[in-house]
Amino acid sequence: MKNDSDLKLDIENELKWEPVVNEAHIGVTARSGVVTLTGHVGSYAERCAAERASKRVYGVKAVANDLEVQLPGAATRSDDEIALTCINALKNNHLVPADRIKIIVSDRKVTLEGQVQWRYQREAAHTAVCNLIGVAGVMNKIIVCNHIATKDIKDKIVAAFHRHADIDARRIDVQAEDGRVILRGNVRSLSEREEAQHAAWAAPGVTSVENDITVTP
Repeated sequence: MKNDSDLKLDIENELKWEPVVNEAHIGVTARSGVVTLTGHVGSYAERCAAERASKRVYGVKAVANDLEVQLPGAATRSDDEIALTCINALKNNHLVPADRIKIIVSDRKVTLEGQVQWRYQREAAHTAVCNLIGVAGVMNKIIVCNHIATKDIKDKIVAAFHRHADIDARRIDVQAEDGRVILRGNVRSLSEREEAQHAAWAAPGVTSVENDITVTP
C-alpha cells in the first residue's frame, strides 16, 4: 500500500496531467487512502474533472471534494439567464426527455428534478448543464423509473461485469429487488468500484444502486 506522501504526490501529478484542470489553486491531502481536495477552480466542470482525476489514482479509497467554484467576472450570469440556458441545453440534447425535467436555479446552482426511464437520460441531463457558462454547481435529483423483472436485472449486471476488462466479477456480489441493486464485495481500486457502479446503472430496469463495495489496494 502507498504511504500518504506517495499518494498525495501521485494525485498532484494526475491533476497536472488532466488538461481541464489548473492545479495551481488546488491543495491535496491524503490520509489512509482518503483524499481531500481544497482550494478553488474556475468552473463546476473543472471541479468535477479534478474529482474524477483523483479517483483514477491507485490507492485512493475515497475523495472529499471541498473545491470552491469561483467564476471569473466574464462568466457571471444571473439565475434567470442560467435557467434559460439550461432549458435550451436540455431541449437541444436528443438523449434527454426535456419535457420530463424541471430546472431550479438558485445562487448560480442548478437543481434538476423529474423522472426518466433510463440512467443514461439522467446522466445526459447532468452533463448538458454542468459545462454551461455561469453554472457554479449541479444537484441531480432526477429519478429513474422503470419496471423489469428482478432476475433479469441481476443476470444482466453479472454478465456485464464478466464482460468488463476493468472489473473482477468474482469479487463482487449483486443483489436486486424491484429495480434496487446492492453491490457488495472487495475490489482493488476506487476506479474499479466506480466502474462496477456505472455498469450496474447501465442495466435496464435499475432505479437505484447502493454501492457497498470496499476498496483494498
